[in-house]
This record gives sequence, C-alpha cells and structure tokens, in this order.
Amino acid sequence: MNLAVIGATGLVGEEILKVLQEKKIKINELTLVASNKSIGKTINFNNNNYKIISIEEALEKKLDAAIFSAGKELSLKWATKFANYGVTVIDNSSAWRMDKTKKLIVPEINGEELNYEDKIIANPNCSTIQMLIALAPIHFKYGITRIIVSTYQSITGTGRVAVNQLNNEYNEIEGEMAYKYQIHQNAIPHCDDFEENGYTKEELKLINETHKILDSNISVTATAVRVPIIGGHSESINLTLDKSFQIDDIKKLLSESTGVKLQDDPKNFEYPMPVYAKGKDDVFVGRVREDFSCENSLNLWVVSDNLRKGAATNAIQILQLINSKGFIS
Repeated sequence: MNLAVIGATGLVGEEILKVLQEKKIKINELTLVASNKSIGKTINFNNNNYKIISIEEALEKKLDAAIFSAGKELSLKWATKFANYGVTVIDNSSAWRMDKTKKLIVPEINGEELNYEDKIIANPNCSTIQMLIALAPIHFKYGITRIIVSTYQSITGTGRVAVNQLNNEYNEIEGEMAYKYQIHQNAIPHCDDFEENGYTKEELKLINETHKILDSNISVTATAVRVPIIGGHSESINLTLDKSFQIDDIKKLLSESTGVKLQDDPKNFEYPMPVYAKGKDDVFVGRVREDFSCENSLNLWVVSDNLRKGAATNAIQILQLINSKGFIS
C-alpha cells in the first residue's frame, strides 16, 4: 500500500513508524508529513531516508491510507479532503470519535463493524483503549452495569513538551511548561481541559467512548490524574456486574483474552507496572479481587503503554484489518 503518516515527528508519529517496522508492514511508498518547521528534514525508516513534506503535497500523492496523529484541528481540516480522494484515514485525534457517522474502533472488540465505505476511522483515546481491552471479555460474559475508573496517566500523553518539562525539573533547569504546576514529584488531577460540569475532557472521553464502543447502558464515572511517569498509563477500575462470578473464573477469562496479559501473583510481588509495560503492545491486568463492599463487584489494576496500544499499535491494527479485508488497495 501507499501510506502517509501525518504528524511523523511527534511522540505518537515516531511510535507509529517504530511499530510499522517491527510488524514488517509492507509499504510500497511511505509519505511523511509534519509541521512547517520540519519540512525538508529527513527520517530514517527501514534504512531509507524519507524527506518530510507538507500536508498539501501529501494530498497530491496517490495514497491508499493515511494515519493522522497531528491533533484535532488539523484532522478536522484535512481528513475529509483525503477521504474525498479515496484515501482511508485512521485518525488518532478526538476529532471524529463521537461523530455518529464515523466508527470508533478497537479491533479486538468491534473491528468487524468496518466496511469498504469507512473512509475516516477514529482511533479511541489511549486510556479508553486499554480499559476496554481488559473489560470487554468480562462484559460479554457477565454484563457490566457500572464502571468507576481512576487513571494515573503518563506525561507522554501530553507530548514532548511535557517530557521536557519533567526532565528539566528533575535536573533543576528552567524551561517551557506543559502544565500549570510542576510534574516532578507531583500528581496533577487535571488531564485535558475542564468542562462546565466539573469533569475534564479526558474523563468524559472514558465515559462517552465506552458507551459508543462497548455498551451505552453501562454507567461510567472517571477521575483522570497526570503523574510523572514515562512508561504508560495505569488505571484502578471498580466494576459492578449483572451476574454473579467466581474471581478465579474472571482471572481465567482475562488470561485467555486477546491482547491481555494477566500479571496477578501478589504473593510473589507480580502485578502490572508502567516500567514493564513500556514498549509492549499488551494490556497488563492484575490485582484482580472481589469488592466485598458491593454485590457482584470487583477491582482490577490495568496498565498499558499509551503510545503503543493506546495509539500507534491500535491504529496499525486497524490498518492491517482493513487491508486484509481488501478495503484498501
């Protein structure tokens, strides 16, 4: 296929190129797009140097697919233009996620919904993807009625400026601030902008995207926190189920689920942590235990590399899926 990566120099863009190489995706022609300050620079991919071009130039190329990872505003402006040229767009921003005419896809959960007519496909939010990979098997067997989730989110979800801020603070260097407060040795209960109802956009994404992907009847509430972590996002999740369960059956179900790696041996100090999730595509689940305070309820701890399964890998899995079904050339 002829593929474009829009936003190739960002943290997610870099991860997309890394995953494409690791998975040995066959690409006839690769087009790389970034901001104006990066045009003309080169990126090495599979031992070949590719010059970064403008998005206007990319639109004139004969592309089969384009993965957008350059923010909501750019996606709103350009995704439809690419789609009108017959290009299948997989968009990593929030631009199209809640658009009723666009599908929000996690391949392991609802990939079968895609068809040839889908020219703009939305990639869910990173924290939503990892949560639902872990919860979908439980929901399909037992029925989830309520989710309470608290996230502990890596600074990489904010971007390179946040990584620089943490490094600068660690080294006691003044520099550009991604956050209003220091992130080093701190936890900030503020991911994305606040809305009028007191929730942040990140928290509402967890709620709304769960309804669109999994089940609109599930009650969901969320609190999202930014922590000084590089490796990935962590989530403390409390579930109430429609049916009774045995905790060993839940663990067995998770251990057999695609994309999930169960790490649940507290006696031997085995549980998911971002430091071990970094660079991996799995969603790690542990601390699986019954919630004795509420009937048919349990707790889980879920960790995943937000740049991988939470963004790059999920987008490339969508690309592989639609290519295998013959939806792109």
